[in-house]
Amino acid sequence: MATDETIEVERVQTGVRMEKRLLKVLKGLAELHDISLGDLIEGIVLHAFDGKVPFGDASLERIRSLKKIYGLDLDSRASHRLREAAPPAMRKRGRS
Repeated sequence: MATDETIEVERVQTGVRMEKRLLKVLKGLAELHDISLGDLIEGIVLHAFDGKVPFGDASLERIRSLKKIYGLDLDSRASHRLREAAPPAMRKRGRS
């Protein structure tokens, strides 16, 4: 689509789970751009589907800063290696 006209879509609520620090960085980036988290994720995905980079140099610098603030030390190499931590109650029982 190469026009500036708006496109009407139907959005749905989703219950996506993701790494906590990653979500904090995404929320911070959305806030900096004054858009919703959903709009940010839609933009990232649409760019990725077209094989395009979703962020310019200024946004990448902001992302680096947010990663430091929230202690996010993950990068793309971690994408297929993440596993869910045991819930807090399970961790406490495991120590006994």
